[in-house]
Amino acid sequence: MRLSSKNLWISSKDYIMIVLGIAIYSFGFTAFILPEKVVMGGVSGIGSLIYFAFDIPVAITQYSINLLLLAFAYKIVGKRFVLRTIFGATVISIMIGFMQPFFLDLLGGKPLVQGETFMNVLIGGVCCGLGIGMAFTHNGSTGGTDIVAAMVSKKSNVSIGRTMLYTDFFIISSSYILFQDINKIVYGLVVLFVASIVADMIINTNRQAVQFTIFSPKWKEIATAINNEANRGCTVLNGTGWYSKQDVKVLLVMCRKIESVTIFRIIKSIDNNAFITQANVNGVYGQGFDEIKLKMKPTDNRSMKPIKNDEEIASSSGHPESLA
Repeated sequence: MRLSSKNLWISSKDYIMIVLGIAIYSFGFTAFILPEKVVMGGVSGIGSLIYFAFDIPVAITQYSINLLLLAFAYKIVGKRFVLRTIFGATVISIMIGFMQPFFLDLLGGKPLVQGETFMNVLIGGVCCGLGIGMAFTHNGSTGGTDIVAAMVSKKSNVSIGRTMLYTDFFIISSSYILFQDINKIVYGLVVLFVASIVADMIINTNRQAVQFTIFSPKWKEIATAINNEANRGCTVLNGTGWYSKQDVKVLLVMCRKIESVTIFRIIKSIDNNAFITQANVNGVYGQGFDEIKLKMKPTDNRSMKPIKNDEEIASSSGHPESLA
């Protein structure tokens, strides 16, 4: 029962953080970017174009496009991705639908920081990046170009990041048709650049990992507690204390940086005299951590040739010297 309650709390916390992240995104978009008539990337950018051209609220266009994309993506990306994205797309449409008339009516269509277009673009980009980063780190998705990128990545070798970049650049450039103003395109690219950097900072900070090396006579209790309470694995290594000439057990633990405090508390609650080292690691890949994403080149058996001996290598390379 305790485990079920814990899982329920973790899921609830994820959804709360996704909603909070989407709220921050919607605030930055409607209070800073939209009043400046700057078109950003994604479905929000398409909604902005249609709003400026036909006065249709962004939320309606955004939700309609997301549902249409999800209908096409269902068989390609799977049911799980579609259901997760429907939640994010619904929340973001509700948030923007509520905030757009609120800020436009409250300020008469003017941004919060009046007379400072570049400042509004920067603040809006930071808010959008922060919101996207928060949603992504809690397994959320806001739809839009995420759906397009997911479909393309399933059918081709083009990376998701590159697909999203191409799509966003095309949407931002389309604003020139409406405004005939190159400055709008520049501001849109600034929003895209700032939001991408902030989102990457949030996501990468959450993914930073640390490595613990633990020496303790109570290693069994510590390992069991880390498995059960922190949901992290432990590797038990055999060692020898050279001063004492005694055999010792060493625990090796990998975890996210944000989980390091939990690991410390577990260790200290069991053995306050345990010897602990903590080190930052550049990346941890595998079960429970990040997935290695590499494009493997296809093997061509016809290109495989027998290994040459030293004399053949020397003669073929034009160097008669011995390969000592």
